[in-house]
Amino acid sequence: MADSLSTGLGEEKEKEKEDRERDRKAAKTEKNNDKDGVTETLGFNDKNGNGKGRKRNLSDLSLVRFITTELTRGYFLEHNEAKYTERRERVYTCLRIPKELEKLMTFGFFLCLDAFLYVFTLLPLRVLLALLRLLTLPCCGLGGSRLLQPAQVCDVLKGFIMVLCYSMMSYVDYSMMYHLIRGQSVIKLYIIYNMLEVADRLFSSFGQDILDALYWTATEPKEKKRAHIGVIPHFLMAVLYVFLHAILIMVQATTLNVAFNSHNKSLLTIMMSNNFVEIKGSVFKKFEKNNLFQMSNSDIKERFTNYILLLIVCLRNMEQFSWNPDHLWVLFPDVVMVIASEVAVDVVKHAFITKFNDISADVYGEYRASLAFDLVSSRQKNAYTDYSDSVSRRMGFIPLPLALLLIRVVSSSVKIQGSLSVMCVLLFYLGMITLKVLNSIVLLGTSCVFVKEANMEEKLFDPPPSAVSSRANSRAHRTKHVHTAPQQEPTIDKGGISLASVNPQPANTAESSAPTLPKSDSDTFLTTPDEEEDDKIINADTGLEGDELKPRTPKKDLLEIDRFTICGNRID
Repeated sequence: MADSLSTGLGEEKEKEKEDRERDRKAAKTEKNNDKDGVTETLGFNDKNGNGKGRKRNLSDLSLVRFITTELTRGYFLEHNEAKYTERRERVYTCLRIPKELEKLMTFGFFLCLDAFLYVFTLLPLRVLLALLRLLTLPCCGLGGSRLLQPAQVCDVLKGFIMVLCYSMMSYVDYSMMYHLIRGQSVIKLYIIYNMLEVADRLFSSFGQDILDALYWTATEPKEKKRAHIGVIPHFLMAVLYVFLHAILIMVQATTLNVAFNSHNKSLLTIMMSNNFVEIKGSVFKKFEKNNLFQMSNSDIKERFTNYILLLIVCLRNMEQFSWNPDHLWVLFPDVVMVIASEVAVDVVKHAFITKFNDISADVYGEYRASLAFDLVSSRQKNAYTDYSDSVSRRMGFIPLPLALLLIRVVSSSVKIQGSLSVMCVLLFYLGMITLKVLNSIVLLGTSCVFVKEANMEEKLFDPPPSAVSSRANSRAHRTKHVHTAPQQEPTIDKGGISLASVNPQPANTAESSAPTLPKSDSDTFLTTPDEEEDDKIINADTGLEGDELKPRTPKKDLLEIDRFTICGNRID
């Protein structure tokens, strides 16, 4: 018993000795780590362990070392190569925008010029040919079921509208309107000019619908059920619209004329600053490709309309100064200033819109091809609209009111007296016809090149779009984005439970397993809305998106976008 007690005491002493040696080694190791284990973070010393009561090495905290580190530290941009490459491409895109935009603007300007010259040159000749056919109909006999072809009916209606509206415009006194507007204050005129711009857009959007309704009512096949109020009411509505829109444009031209003739040019400066306010209202908004197409068409129409308004202002001023050519050089700086400000605002606006919305500069080539497609398709045998009408729908440019105002101003400014004046007018008319024909030939050849480069030749032979086909296209577009699981035959378990309902087979595992690159918040903001919509999943049964069951609006092709079509809950 004594031996066992002595043995137990000896083992306890050996255990205590081993514990003391282990503690001594741990303390020695900790002390060595405190001396040697010093890490440096941003130029400061951080000792491992508690570090309480120990002095820091003051030489490592010196100001000289901090300054030396700031002067000699480096970094490597290639560690984030993708980011800086993207920034450089954005700079290059902004530098390409002026060139690509002016290409589109130049092409669109000549398209509007072609539609505008058509009213003065070919439309009167077509109206005369249609009336001649009506007069010679008893002699030639009725060769078909129609007295006139649908295109001839539309031409005759346009001619009658122009004649009636011109007779109504002859009662409007331009001089009285000028002095009435000139007597208003500058701020009031600025507000009036902004209201006129808004009213012009509203008139353009509703006016083309009025004209289209008149053309279709007059040419609709008789075997169809009557679902309209008659041709005469539609004709009177069209005449009233063209007259009111011409008066509106006349007030715009008069206001611009007052701004040119003001002594301190304050009104002209305020009206030009209105263009720069447009940058604020457009740049910092989210844009899709279709919205940018609408804005580009609006800018083309606005620039062409401003050129015609400046021409009217110059004609009125030259008349007041008895056509003195010296006064033209007085107006020239103001004209250049207005045009330069318009071009600068368009370039800055489109450059930053494409930058913020990550849109490539190549999109303007697509816009150019879409406009060219309208011109080429109007020359086909199966054309369903006149080219001037397609320009009106696409750009919101309706040439009838503007041409009516120009005829009114020219007829009141230029006095035709004698046979020599008649010959000059005839030569001028022949020159306009020559310009129209040459412009049409060059435009048609250029448009064919653009359509061929965009691989859109096959669409030229497609049937005209209808309401049924558009709904079918929207359904096809929805089904293209539907992700459905492959059907699986249900197998019954012993317990009577369908295994297919318990363990459904996952769909598109290959797509879901694809690696995705992380994106920052800025990259997410700069992605185009078209790419975001493509990634959404639509319920196969309801045709709605996700779990929230929101209705999906199908994306429209550029050929389906008119000037006043709502794209992405907005019209630009």
